[in-house]
Amino acid sequence: MATNKHAQIRYLALNKCFANHGRRYYIADLVAACNEAIRDFSMKDDGVKKRQVYEDIKFMESERGWSANIEKIKDGKQVYYRYKDRHYSINKSPLSQIELTQINEVIFTLSRFTGMPQFEWVSEISAKLQDLRINKHSGNDRIIDFEQNQYLKGLEHITTIFNAIHHQRALNINYAPFNGKNEIQYNFHAYYLKQYNLRWFVFGLTGNYHRITNLALDRIVSAEESQIPYISNSKFDFNEYFDDIIGVTLPENGLIETIVLSVKKDFLPYLETKPLHGSQTSLKSIGEEGLLSFELIINYELISKLLSFGDNIRVIQPMHLAETIGKKIQLMALYYKSPTNQ
Repeated sequence: MATNKHAQIRYLALNKCFANHGRRYYIADLVAACNEAIRDFSMKDDGVKKRQVYEDIKFMESERGWSANIEKIKDGKQVYYRYKDRHYSINKSPLSQIELTQINEVIFTLSRFTGMPQFEWVSEISAKLQDLRINKHSGNDRIIDFEQNQYLKGLEHITTIFNAIHHQRALNINYAPFNGKNEIQYNFHAYYLKQYNLRWFVFGLTGNYHRITNLALDRIVSAEESQIPYISNSKFDFNEYFDDIIGVTLPENGLIETIVLSVKKDFLPYLETKPLHGSQTSLKSIGEEGLLSFELIINYELISKLLSFGDNIRVIQPMHLAETIGKKIQLMALYYKSPTNQ
C-alpha cells in the first residue's frame, strides 16, 4: 500500500495527538494530523484515509506494535482518542516485535563483516544491537554498557563532513581554538573522520598547506559546503597514517624513536594485557621493575598517556622525553602548592 511507506511518520503523529490531554482528537483530527506530518516530511499529500488511521491505532494497541493503552471516549455521537496514561509515549516504551525483528536482521547482516579489514567497528555495533534486543526481555537491568560522552559537542557536523568526504566537496569551516583566540575560517578539504578518547576529529587539507591538519569536531562552530574546487587526497594513506603514533597528532617532521619505560611489577600486567601500542615489546626485567620498549613518534597524546600512569612508570629513554615528563611533574607539584590550594 502506498501509505505504508510513511507508517512511522503516522505513528509519531498519532502518538503526539494521543499524549495531548489538553485537546480532544476525533478521527478526522487524527487523519488531518497524519496528513500534515507527511506533508512536512515529503512535501506531498498522500491522502491518508480513516481506514488507514483505524489500522494504525489497532497496530499501536497490538503486541506487534507498542501495546499502547488508547482510550476511546464517547462525546455525543463522536469518539475522541487519547492515552489512558497522560505520561505515556511510544518513544518511552520498549521495542516492538517488529523493531526487534529488524534489529535481528541488522545483526545478521553485520555479522557477515565481522573480522574483515576496515570493519572492526562491526563487533561493537552488533553488541549494542544485541543489548537492545536483550533489554526488551530483561526489564531495565542493563547487562552491558559502552563508554560514550553524551555531552560531546560537534556531533551535529558529522553528517555534513561525511557527505563532503564521500562526494568530494570542499568545506567552509569556522573553528574556535582552545586558546581562546578569535574564530578561524578554513577552506577545508576533508579526507578522514576518526574518533579518539571519545572525541571526533576530521583530517584534511586547509588552504594552501600541503600537510594534513586535524580539527576537533567539538571546536567547529559551523561547517558548510563550499563552491571552491575540491583537492583530492592523492598523498596520504590513512590505513598507515596512525601506525607510529598514539592518538591523532602527527608532528611535522616527527621521527620514530625507541622509547623505554620502567614499569612497576604490580602495574606491568595492566600494560601487558592492554598494550599501549602495537610496537610494545617486553625487555629483560630489572629488580622489581619490568622494561617495555616502543617504536613511536613522540606527540602530545603520548606524553598525556604517560603522565596518566602516575608513579607506576618511569621513562628511561630517550632522555629528552624523560626530561619533558619530569618538568611537567615539577610544574604540577608547584601548582598544587600554590596559595589557592592551601
